[in-house]
Amino acid sequence: MDGLLSKLRSLDAYPKVNEDFYSRTLSGGIITLASSVVMLLLFVSELRLYLHAVTETTLRVDTSRGELLRINFDVTFPALQCSIISLDAMDISGQEHLDVKHDIFKQRIDAHGKVIATRQDAVGGMKMEPPLQHHGGRLEHNETYCGSCYGAQESDDQCCNTCEDVREAYRKKGWGVSNPDLLDQCKREGFLQSIKDEEGEGCNIYGFIEVNKVAGNFHFAPGKSFQQSNVHVHDLLPFQKDSFNVSHKINRLSFGENFPGVVNPLDGANWVQHSSYGMYQYFIKVVPTVYTDINEHIILSNQFSVTEHFRSSESGRIQALPGVFFFYDLSPIKVTFTEQCVSFLHFLTNVCAIVGGVFTVSGIIDSFVYHSQRAIKKKMEIGKFN
Repeated sequence: MDGLLSKLRSLDAYPKVNEDFYSRTLSGGIITLASSVVMLLLFVSELRLYLHAVTETTLRVDTSRGELLRINFDVTFPALQCSIISLDAMDISGQEHLDVKHDIFKQRIDAHGKVIATRQDAVGGMKMEPPLQHHGGRLEHNETYCGSCYGAQESDDQCCNTCEDVREAYRKKGWGVSNPDLLDQCKREGFLQSIKDEEGEGCNIYGFIEVNKVAGNFHFAPGKSFQQSNVHVHDLLPFQKDSFNVSHKINRLSFGENFPGVVNPLDGANWVQHSSYGMYQYFIKVVPTVYTDINEHIILSNQFSVTEHFRSSESGRIQALPGVFFFYDLSPIKVTFTEQCVSFLHFLTNVCAIVGGVFTVSGIIDSFVYHSQRAIKKKMEIGKFN
């Protein structure tokens, strides 16, 4: 038994030195204190990394098909009335969303940016019961009202009971409304008067639209849009204005849901128009993104980068439709963020490396300082004897 214990004793890699042979120095105490502080700071840093999840980023080809792209926006136009702004969206597949109103809200704002009124989107004045029938006669007692579409009806029994109905029928025909006061519905509803009443006001328009996940554009522009000779145009004649100021501030613009760490580069962007006409364009590259949190909850979203360009009028002629246009394209690469926890063994390994590393380095520094002091002291003693 004694022989076995003796053999185990001979394997001791940490031989002990009698304390009588220890030589404690001031420099050693300072180095010990400094190394302890460094060791503590590194341990706290490693502990924070262990307690918080780390995010791993991977890139892969986006193979998804047939998905929809949700576009969230909140844009303020300080010099355009809510009654004249419309939102259109179209993509390269040929699908169009003209004069979008679903899930769109408008807030009338004054010159100081304060909200005057909020309503769900509806271009035009208040709906009323005009007296003229589609056949030209007056509305009689107990007779069902059916307003005239002024030649824009798609069928004989189609009715246009409001100014908005007439304008919509004209849009589908590709016609423009040159003078709303010539339309009985618009005249009785006070369409032009409602626009004049909002003169000097601005508009905050917010909401979301869902489009096909292909390249396309959406834009805010004055007037009702329609197709004329396969060209997308806006009917600006009813507003009887010589210029449109499309100065704007983008309070929020995102593609999809928000996720931790997302940065939307256009949030808070502000632009002021100095010319009478112009088209402000944003060219956006959308990057599909998947974020998986620590609880394996998956968020399908997007990030994007953007460049800007302004097209102004030349020589007093309108070269571009006044408005704010967002042209977007999708990247074929998908970014995946995955939250992961650091394992306890990894944490323990790093802590051991910190303790051992700092202890070893401080020992080397202490040995160097100690032997340097001894060498200097010995030379000084030799100098005295000489």
